[in-house]
Amino acid sequence: MNNIFDANVVQSYLDRLQNLKPETQPKWGKMNAPQVLAHLNVAYEMIFEPEKHPAPKGLRKLMLKWLVKSIVTSPKPYKEGMPTAPSFIITDSRNFEREKVCLTGFMHQVQQLGAAHFEGKESHSFGKMSSGQWNTMLAKHLDHHFKQFGL
Repeated sequence: MNNIFDANVVQSYLDRLQNLKPETQPKWGKMNAPQVLAHLNVAYEMIFEPEKHPAPKGLRKLMLKWLVKSIVTSPKPYKEGMPTAPSFIITDSRNFEREKVCLTGFMHQVQQLGAAHFEGKESHSFGKMSSGQWNTMLAKHLDHHFKQFGL
């Protein structure tokens, strides 16, 4: 798995991102390019702007922690067209450049904070996670959607 805490790896993601254009068509799925950027931003908003997305509570949080956490933190790639959580579904129109700038900033922020910052950090949905789990979750998500758009 790529190390999102490494500046060279982040640069490689940013290089791939530069090839995405507002009109780029996905190989699968319903989201267009601006929507997929907004979708990717949700994962980072849950870290840095948690007030934007209500945290799951009670049984729902337990289900996410017990069932979904192992899927998103394992190195096994996501399948094409796999269902997504409701808070990640983007159906309205989005500004491509704004979403791209936000995603770029979030990727830099994670890299600059480093693995130590994320070690044992509480996830919005999954409880405490290791820096390795954070790395896998974020890198796997980026890779999945970059491949969706041929990046």
